[in-house]
Amino acid sequence: MTDSQTDNPVRGILFIVLGMTCVSVNDTLIKMLSGDYPLHQMIFVRSAIGISFSLVFVHLEGGWRILKTDQPFLHLCRGLLVVAANMTFFAALAVIPLADATALFFVSPLIITLLSIPILGERVGPRRVLAVMIGFMGVLVMLRPWSTEAVSPVGAGTLVLLLPVFAALTYALMQILTRRLGVKSKASAMAVYIQGTFLIVSLAFGLVAGDGRFAGDVEHLSLQFLLRAWRWPADGDGILFLGLGLMSGVIGYALSQAYRSAPAATVAPFEYVAMPLAILWGWLFFGHLPDAAASAGIALIFGAGLYVFLREGVRHKAVATRRPIRRW
Repeated sequence: MTDSQTDNPVRGILFIVLGMTCVSVNDTLIKMLSGDYPLHQMIFVRSAIGISFSLVFVHLEGGWRILKTDQPFLHLCRGLLVVAANMTFFAALAVIPLADATALFFVSPLIITLLSIPILGERVGPRRVLAVMIGFMGVLVMLRPWSTEAVSPVGAGTLVLLLPVFAALTYALMQILTRRLGVKSKASAMAVYIQGTFLIVSLAFGLVAGDGRFAGDVEHLSLQFLLRAWRWPADGDGILFLGLGLMSGVIGYALSQAYRSAPAATVAPFEYVAMPLAILWGWLFFGHLPDAAASAGIALIFGAGLYVFLREGVRHKAVATRRPIRRW
């Protein structure tokens, strides 16, 4: 890749905006389908189509030989962490508003900053520590543990609202692992490893629970989403499944190109374009708008996370790898 391709901020920003737009569309499609289909079926279809795109990029980046790795266990660990982040985040989408889930997941850069102290031995200044504290205050505002009433517009409990936070934690652990051990593989090869892990896990889940045997009298929407039986897509839903696969392919390519075209400090703050898009899609398709408390929490998380990104850029220490492996 030429210097003009690796130091092109405009190109990097355009790709990250495209990628995060597709992320928000992907999450919207998952939520649309969550009432009728099991999560593992969606993940399987999405990954089967997505890996096809990734294999095309493997061919363009050097062929089958780039899939060989001397760190198979590391890739397996990172893949399982990404799967955990995806599954818990999407399980939350079946119950809570899109904007709430997206905002809670965006505590991940704050968790990365916090974990980098004991695990990586990095020094974190008082301003970033304060930003992390403010961000977690936003999480508490959204969780409202002091309230005895339902804490979301759709009556989700605190435990369900913790699912996106758990997704952020597993994603943060994956990034810390990647930063500590380094990345030698091409972006397309890494995408194949991740998509392959998704395929294996979702297929195994389908073989065990795909007939709905464990759904039984389960009433909770998130558990229904995880345990209901596989079914053939109804008329009109096939295009939504195809859209999931297409989004998966575009997301992987766009994010990789974004971080290959410009420094992470330049690109990363634009990931937050997903937040207003989540609010927009949530309002247009599901009639959800954050209430006052949720809006305050979103603002605190948004502001703290953006500050950490910008501050990391000033200190020339990235909160993520140049080759990101997002939960998406």
